Amino acid sequence: MKKFLTVAAIGALIAVSGCGKTDNAASSGPVKREAGNWKTDIKLVKFEVPGMPAEMKDGMAKMMEGASGMDQCLTQEQVDKEDIAAELAKGPGNGGECKWSKKDIAGGKIDIAGTCTANGQTVDMAMVGTMAAKKNDVTITTKGKVPTGGDMEMVMQMTATHTGPCKAPTTT
Repeated sequence: MKKFLTVAAIGALIAVSGCGKTDNAASSGPVKREAGNWKTDIKLVKFEVPGMPAEMKDGMAKMMEGASGMDQCLTQEQVDKEDIAAELAKGPGNGGECKWSKKDIAGGKIDIAGTCTANGQTVDMAMVGTMAAKKNDVTITTKGKVPTGGDMEMVMQMTATHTGPCKAPTTT
């Protein structure tokens, strides 16, 4: 289960880390995030594993809640270099790889689907949502097999919101 979650979590980070450029030259143009501080919230919408005890499901929901509220400073240089196509091509983790059957990133919308492999685990992943200069809202659906052979499905909603200028780093 841990390998599955690694692939799913990294896929989610890919979804919101570089939602800026588009592969579609005929689109209405790329949506660029605004430089500054971004806060990301993660909500576990669905987590189904046949036979999994309720305590484990609750633990997963708490783990996702714990990952919410993450702040990230996005500099103007980072904004200028954002390229979701390049981010998606990298795949999850060290040595991970994604093959996308659908990659529509244009006009403030994201609609991506494919198969990702990392740490010996393969999952089907889909990301659907919206992106704007000050807010991204993406739902990530990940489906795969657990080591016992049963089907697993996880749906997460990730919302990243621009909260103002980057916070000054603390000095010691």
